[in-house]
Amino acid sequence: MAPLQVLEIFFTFLIFMQVYLGNAQSFIQSRAAYYPNSEEKGTETGACGFGTFGATINGGDVSAASDLYRDGLGCGACYQVRCTNSNYCSDNGVTVVITDHGASDSTDFILSQRAFSRMAQTNDAAASLLSLGHVGIEYRRVSCSYPNKNITFKIDESSDNPYYLAFVIWYQQGKTDITAVQLCETQNFVCKLLDRTRGAVWTSSSPPRGPLQIRMLLSSDDGDETWVVPVNNIPENWKGGETYDSGIQVN
Repeated sequence: MAPLQVLEIFFTFLIFMQVYLGNAQSFIQSRAAYYPNSEEKGTETGACGFGTFGATINGGDVSAASDLYRDGLGCGACYQVRCTNSNYCSDNGVTVVITDHGASDSTDFILSQRAFSRMAQTNDAAASLLSLGHVGIEYRRVSCSYPNKNITFKIDESSDNPYYLAFVIWYQQGKTDITAVQLCETQNFVCKLLDRTRGAVWTSSSPPRGPLQIRMLLSSDDGDETWVVPVNNIPENWKGGETYDSGIQVN
């Protein structure tokens, strides 16, 4: 084999090992429990304010988080969670969406029963995991992906057009946090920053009249920040309980 080919193979191997070790080191050791009194899916009363959406998003593979909740900033983030008992646990584990806040016995996650079971290799192993209640895990943040779904704004039922507007953001995508939200008039493009009142709920006590545009500041772990502007506006006659498609997806 020619010396140049040997060098190419060697450098390819080095790159592979860097990627492999980087992925391996990205997992964080912790513990997880599950909602003991819940149905198979998540809760409709989660602290993020998602309501019924928070119980069914991602097929019900959802979780409460303790420190990862981050005063609501962590709502909508996705994590790969896998238990570490080789007798029961699969290599891939489960991907969950944060929809609630809570901790139990020094856990980072309280999974839905569905998500907790999906960490197992088989149905029998899932029953054994559930009987343990708490298990050792490792986790890392991953991108959220919702095929054929755009970021969507759900107007909270407490909203009262035109005096008070509250909404949550559904189908948060990618691996970024929504760190700020602007509410903009579409006629003169005057914008104001909104308050995060609880979880993932954003509010305005005096929303502008007319069609509205909701802009989101997406922030990544490496410090990059990008303002995202929806394609679709919120109509002037918006109503509490309605959902409005932004027309955009984020990688």
